[in-house]
Amino acid sequence: MKKLLVLTCSALFLFSCQNQAQTKKSNKNKSEIAMEKQNIYQFKVEDLSGNVFDFASLKGKKLMIVNTASKCGLTPQYKDLEVIYKEYKDKGFVIVGFPANDFASQEPGTNEEIASFCQLNYGVTFPMMDKVSVKGDDMCAIYQFLTQKSKNGVQDSEVSWNFQKYLINENGELEKVIAPQTLPTDASVIDWIKA
Repeated sequence: MKKLLVLTCSALFLFSCQNQAQTKKSNKNKSEIAMEKQNIYQFKVEDLSGNVFDFASLKGKKLMIVNTASKCGLTPQYKDLEVIYKEYKDKGFVIVGFPANDFASQEPGTNEEIASFCQLNYGVTFPMMDKVSVKGDDMCAIYQFLTQKSKNGVQDSEVSWNFQKYLINENGELEKVIAPQTLPTDASVIDWIKA
């Protein structure tokens, strides 16, 4: 009888432990699913003209988000960005530029000056947003999402210089981070757009 009681208690204890482990696993899966559901569509920002730009309007499209600057050695990438935008904008691809003055003060201009520079020098037609900070304590919310795994559910990254590119899939999820020096027309980017 004593042996039966010990076996019963042992079985109940094991069942209880297994049930707690299942509950923890289930809760973990719920938090992972919640993390996966975060996407770029939650953001609304202002463009260079002060109009509201709602990322939810881009659902179903692939996006490239890039921090730009007018006085950088990489500034000529505006030309390549415009080339791929024109080529693929009717095929579900959008580029969104965020001017930032975070690196060597290479974007000192006002929104009006930036818009004029982009238009006159590179004929930029892709959406350009209000000047923001992409690093540090005053990093804007969209770049917090792009650079923090706890927010994007994919990876941590740091914006290392002007013209770093973040590739967002059709579900609004971060997929790739492309180094500033890699041209927008690089095969790895074009292959991603076409895939």
